Amino acid sequence: MAGFKPVYTANATVTGGRDGTGKTDDGRLDLKLDVPEGLGGKGGDGTNPEQLFAVGWAACFEGAIGGVSGDTDVSAVSIDATVEIGKGEGGLGLQATLAVTLPGVDDETAKKIVHDAHQVCPYSKATRGNVPTTLTANGQPVEA
Repeated sequence: MAGFKPVYTANATVTGGRDGTGKTDDGRLDLKLDVPEGLGGKGGDGTNPEQLFAVGWAACFEGAIGGVSGDTDVSAVSIDATVEIGKGEGGLGLQATLAVTLPGVDDETAKKIVHDAHQVCPYSKATRGNVPTTLTANGQPVEA
């Protein structure tokens, strides 16, 4: 990306793939990975990449909401992120839903904030055009 200047770098090592372990170089994250039953695994007590992706995207998206909300109070925002993996025409793929709740914010303002956050969130930018994404704000659909 032209003019790209990293401001933070995350490093992680996975061994054993979806049925292994994942660990960050700073030791803050050290977890067991398991293949979900829906993908033919045992569905053990470990996490999976889709769960990690959902958490990461929701956290990033909430940061973007804070950045685009202006004077609107978004301190109680909640995001339910769903990431699904499934089979499509080109093999396995992902689709996602971000259901954003902005208590005390009227629906039209909430929809604008969610739309604008989707334009600037790095996860949203990375997935745009590649991962079908459904957005809602206070239960109302938002144009992605």
